[in-house]
Amino acid sequence: MNIEFTKMHGLGNDFIIIDNRQYALSLDQLQVLAKKICTRRLSIGSDGLMALENTDGHSDFRMRFFNSDGSIGEMCGNGARCITRYAYINGIAGKLMTFETTAGMVTGEVIKDRMVGVLLNLPELVELKKLVSVNQIDYLISYIELGNPGLPHVVLEYKGLKTTDNRNLIELSTALRYHETFSKGANINFYELEEDLTVTVKTYERGVEDFTLACGTGSACVALTLFLRKEIEKDLIRINVLGGSLDVAIRMNNGKVEQLQLIGDTNIIAKGIIMDEDLKFYISGGRNENIY
Repeated sequence: MNIEFTKMHGLGNDFIIIDNRQYALSLDQLQVLAKKICTRRLSIGSDGLMALENTDGHSDFRMRFFNSDGSIGEMCGNGARCITRYAYINGIAGKLMTFETTAGMVTGEVIKDRMVGVLLNLPELVELKKLVSVNQIDYLISYIELGNPGLPHVVLEYKGLKTTDNRNLIELSTALRYHETFSKGANINFYELEEDLTVTVKTYERGVEDFTLACGTGSACVALTLFLRKEIEKDLIRINVLGGSLDVAIRMNNGKVEQLQLIGDTNIIAKGIIMDEDLKFYISGGRNENIY
């Protein structure tokens, strides 16, 4: 089976998107597909796979997200921004749309041309000050889960982050990512806040198991942490990531987060057909199955 795909990225956070309404690939098949085609050098390569599907509810469509290791992701902010633009340019939805994710409902909007914003799932769990010990060293972190089931993010200040090689952060990143405190693992977001309120973020992503050029939900969690701690008092926060810059807009109501919006650029890289000869699909009895 040849599968049409579009490859996009949001500030270097890259994704392969397929319209699964055409193929009806099962959850297991999509996981296998993601692990194969997201592998760089051996296939197309990306941080994740997104499958657009029909929905039984009142939204425009359903977004299924898979990390590059084939694991299921609850949500992805930059992925949501990319699939918003994908749905618009392919006539699946208008400029303003709603779609289902594993973590809950998301609203996306094509603001202008390549600029896209999404209203992220609201935080279900916020721990602004939490001590976590790694190799007998205590680290003061914040821990936030967006949506339900929650997308887990650790937020940790790291002085000199901009000039620190990512390789020097791997040991701490993996120790925190698999720390027993976080039952389902966590994405690790290092940040540096400078005197001019410039915020730099580097994210080690669960499921990718490495640093990515951008992480939308991670950037939003850093911005929210700084806002709730009153370290930044403006409600529109610019976050600088390895792939560029994102804006996070925060709106509060009676002391609770009412809106968390992620805004940034998107880029269509390529369109094509997946013809990987290592992937074999056949249809039996009206149901797609894998043969390996």
